[in-house]
Amino acid sequence: MSDLVKIPAELRSDFGKGAARQARRDHKIPAVVYGHGAEPIHVLLPSQQTTLAVRHSNALLVLDVEGEEHMALVKDIQRHALKQTVDHLDLLTVRKGEKVTVDVSVHVEGEVAPGAVLDLEQFTVSVEAEATHLPESVTLNVEGREAGDNILASELALPQGTSLLIDADTVIATVYVPAAADLGDEGEAGSAEAPAASAASAE
Repeated sequence: MSDLVKIPAELRSDFGKGAARQARRDHKIPAVVYGHGAEPIHVLLPSQQTTLAVRHSNALLVLDVEGEEHMALVKDIQRHALKQTVDHLDLLTVRKGEKVTVDVSVHVEGEVAPGAVLDLEQFTVSVEAEATHLPESVTLNVEGREAGDNILASELALPQGTSLLIDADTVIATVYVPAAADLGDEGEAGSAEAPAASAASAE
């Protein structure tokens, strides 16, 4: 479930690419807080503390903006293409008890039948849950499932208070038996060489 992480924030007054680059040089991350019909709030967050806080998906932050606290859910993270450092955050204001929609990962448990292979088609699914009790994942138990099985969204194990927002008959994973390797021309070449070798021995 979501852990509240408190982070100090300062209001951002300078905008544009140059100002954003300077902020990052000062070890700060530009962010915008929006939601509930209020005007967006542009802030700067401490880089190291914030980067640690958003390592997990759907991180929930409590921002201290000049003494006023804002609880916000991380909705989008922009990262540097090469360094993969956090360049910018979009944060959605939420309230305790409020239901929000998030995407969570599918966690697979168990082993399929011997000789069969699992193909996970949906790595994440959309769910609705209370803002301060967001699940990190939903569980898909595949123990003993056999080739030809389609495992549906209705079979996902959801934490209490969490609702699935995709059709129950959505295929989450399939189970199949891998096709045998095709030797192709190599096998044919090997067969052709055998008679030639036999003919040479006869001479």
